[in-house]
Amino acid sequence: MTDNPLTITDETTADDASVRTAVELGLPTTIAELCALVRIPSVAWSAFDRATVLKSAEAVATLARDLHVFDSVEIKQAGIPGTTELGQPAVLATRAARNGRPTVLLYAHHDVQPPGKDEDWDSAAFEPTVRGDRLYGRGAADDKAGVMAHIASIRALVEAAGPDFDLGLALFIEGEEEFGSRSFATFLEENVDALRADVIVVADSNNWDITTPALTTGLRGNVTLRLEVRTLDHASHSGMFGGAVPDAMMATIKLLATLYNEDGSVAVTGLTSHVGDTPEYSEEQLRDETGLLEGVSPIGHGSILSRIWSQPSITVTGIDAPSVDNASNTLSPAIAVRISCRIAPGQLAADAADALQAHLRAQAPFGAQVDITDVDCGEPFLVDTSGWAVTEARRAMTDAWGTSPVDIGVGGSIPFIADLVRVFPEAQILVTGVEDPDSRAHSPNESLHLGVFKRALLTEALLLARLNHRISE
Repeated sequence: MTDNPLTITDETTADDASVRTAVELGLPTTIAELCALVRIPSVAWSAFDRATVLKSAEAVATLARDLHVFDSVEIKQAGIPGTTELGQPAVLATRAARNGRPTVLLYAHHDVQPPGKDEDWDSAAFEPTVRGDRLYGRGAADDKAGVMAHIASIRALVEAAGPDFDLGLALFIEGEEEFGSRSFATFLEENVDALRADVIVVADSNNWDITTPALTTGLRGNVTLRLEVRTLDHASHSGMFGGAVPDAMMATIKLLATLYNEDGSVAVTGLTSHVGDTPEYSEEQLRDETGLLEGVSPIGHGSILSRIWSQPSITVTGIDAPSVDNASNTLSPAIAVRISCRIAPGQLAADAADALQAHLRAQAPFGAQVDITDVDCGEPFLVDTSGWAVTEARRAMTDAWGTSPVDIGVGGSIPFIADLVRVFPEAQILVTGVEDPDSRAHSPNESLHLGVFKRALLTEALLLARLNHRISE
């Protein structure tokens, strides 16, 4: 391969014009197809109906087949390591490259987060609803819009170059990203030849705002675990023994408090930070985007974006304890919590997991018994921005949006990217997205800004059309 960007020719310029026209004319159909996908409640979590995920996969496979460009379109499942279970159905469609052109792997996922409480939504979670310039619904942004960006960009390529174009394609639409991508590594191993590509586009990230595109160049990793703290072999009367016997609730509170410094930053020895430049981002913008209440201060130190992109964070995401309504005057014998730790780019997830577990065991107060289970790790990621694919992606973004992209980090994690790097070390990886800061992915009233969607779709269509003229080296 070469680091030289694509040479601009009259042919590529003509394709650009055709692509723009195709995207514009096809947008109503694309949005209608997206709405049809949103209506399928494809939650991959074990407590939900697996049939809905299969239905979603079948709908995506139909969209891929209707493009009439793939040599093969299949719905496939892979085994979950350490179990006899199969993962959720994914769609794999492939088209061989011709005449020395590169192959591009397009990734997105068709499963979605659970909807949560109906009353928290302004309109039904699985009934796509347009209000203003936004389309509301679970999965409207994360990540069925990513699925449709791939489908529609290929459709625009067909309009620009004809159905016999030379670019190689592999379309991989996963069915369990929101459930931990448990069969992802196995799926790669079983389909390595079909998925092999020069460029991998992961359409599952964010943009800087609704008028400025972004290329994600850094992702935090994650360590999650279940912590149980036990001090008694049975509950006791709090009036008779309180003050002499440490209950598990107090021990848990004291232990969790040791995870943080006074400013709210992480106090666990062995968790590292990454040094990198960050764009300007004010406290006012943070408050606006997160709903931080008046009088509540941000936490941590350094620039705000460095705290989100480049430093570790720890969140207690769940507690199993007596509820307030059912509380009795007893000393709790055991309390369980779920801890989610985001780790900075540059640190191995296993090392972070070891550091976190060592801290919890060493800091347990009053000799409380600590049991740590369900440890799950995902690696952080830093994009190599020196390759030609990044150059072409940035140029496509600039042309589609009318402004240059911002390189961003993301505080969330996409752990499977580490698997892609491991299996395809020579591939250039582009992490793009259709979301914006107001998309509220994973939350009630998730939405897609339709202007962002159009520009993100045009970006990918321009990229594919231009790569169709590139000779792979």
